Amino acid sequence: MRAAARRLFLVLIAVFLAAPLVVVAGVSFNREPRMTFPPRNPSWRWYGVFFSDDGWTAALSHSLEIAALAALVSITIALPIAYTRWRYRSSVAGWLEAIARLPFLLPLIVLGILFLAFWSWLGHVGRIENTILSHAVVFVGLPLASLAIGFRSIDPAYVEAARTMGARGGDVFRTVLVPLLLPYAACGMIFVFILSLNEYIIAYLVAGYEVETLPIKVFNSLRMGFQPTMCVGAMVFVAVGVLGFGAIAAIGDLPKLLGGRLR
Repeated sequence: MRAAARRLFLVLIAVFLAAPLVVVAGVSFNREPRMTFPPRNPSWRWYGVFFSDDGWTAALSHSLEIAALAALVSITIALPIAYTRWRYRSSVAGWLEAIARLPFLLPLIVLGILFLAFWSWLGHVGRIENTILSHAVVFVGLPLASLAIGFRSIDPAYVEAARTMGARGGDVFRTVLVPLLLPYAACGMIFVFILSLNEYIIAYLVAGYEVETLPIKVFNSLRMGFQPTMCVGAMVFVAVGVLGFGAIAAIGDLPKLLGGRLR
């Protein structure tokens, strides 16, 4: 009975979480521009409108560019910190790692205002690189966490064997550590990519009036009332998220990366 009740409870939670996505997906297939579910006269009409509209495709292009570059910059920042922390037990690296976690303790609106003030002070406003660097800094804690898990999972015997064979520090890093850490680095980048793609507040405050991302485009469209293309945009987010977490599950240990115990 307990097992059945547990399964029922989990099923109910899954249905509750999936229900809004199912409704949005259904509405995106309505032929008429109405918020009707189940969809009437299902059609791909609004998907064609979305991908043929210059405004929507430009917003999607901006979001993908920002997310990809933010992921790349974040792993570039995280790897030296994580390596120094693991290799030398550096207290400075430990402090940097702690600072990298601070953004998760602050509301995004506060971070957005801080970055807005920072870029305004530099006289560098309304640029796409503002959003890229801001997202990389805010989400750098994710690749740091995944790399930390990766470093803890490395068997010291591999490193010692490489050194016994005459490998130097750089050789050990390139031939032993990099192949072992690659799945964790890739997973950290995917996490940053997904969160950056969906982030709205910071992107809007630091460059939103010049660089319109897909979340900003969806929000701006709401001002003119309901449009089915907004649901198509939401389904793009869902598709990217499913593909991203599917990739993490394929190349890494998703439960471990989401906080499960190390095996």
